[in-house]
Amino acid sequence: MSFYKYAREQFRNPAPQMEEVWRQRLKKWRKQDRMERIENPTRIAKARSLGYKAKPGVILVRGRIRRGGRKRRHIGKGRRPKRAGRNRFTPKKNLMQIMEERVTRKYPNLVVMNSYPVAKDAQYKWFEHILLDPEHPSVKNDKEYSKIIDQSGRARRGKTSAGKKARGLRNKGKGAEKARPSNRSNNRQAN
Repeated sequence: MSFYKYAREQFRNPAPQMEEVWRQRLKKWRKQDRMERIENPTRIAKARSLGYKAKPGVILVRGRIRRGGRKRRHIGKGRRPKRAGRNRFTPKKNLMQIMEERVTRKYPNLVVMNSYPVAKDAQYKWFEHILLDPEHPSVKNDKEYSKIIDQSGRARRGKTSAGKKARGLRNKGKGAEKARPSNRSNNRQAN
């Protein structure tokens, strides 16, 4: 087995002594900012499978988001809370896609390539995001990265893996005829 396969297995089925390591890690992460720039990926096998390369111009950011459904903003006009439609509101986007959009707003000069889940507790979920600097020569000269940096606003337009999942583009063939090119172009008939 390769090193990455061992690393993948270790994350899926952690050894008993790793529980304490993760507990201490999450304790530290809770005290950090909502978005923290990091040097190395926590899940190296997952990061590599999504296209991460340890080279200049490739940046990693760990982000945290609250778990559970979202709440709409409170409406200040005269309305009963029952009619405001604040609770039981879950957007069609998944939490990873919402977090990618927030990272895009925080780092407007970088392009979100992909992201993956790292950890969760009762209150938060943590994701790590792979960002590319479109102006860096090592990124511009990379064949794989040069295709991605041309797609500006990838996270907002649902071009990342999490965005494609929310748009229903993981399915192909029978039953997925209305999903492409988009749900809106098919008069919102896709399920």
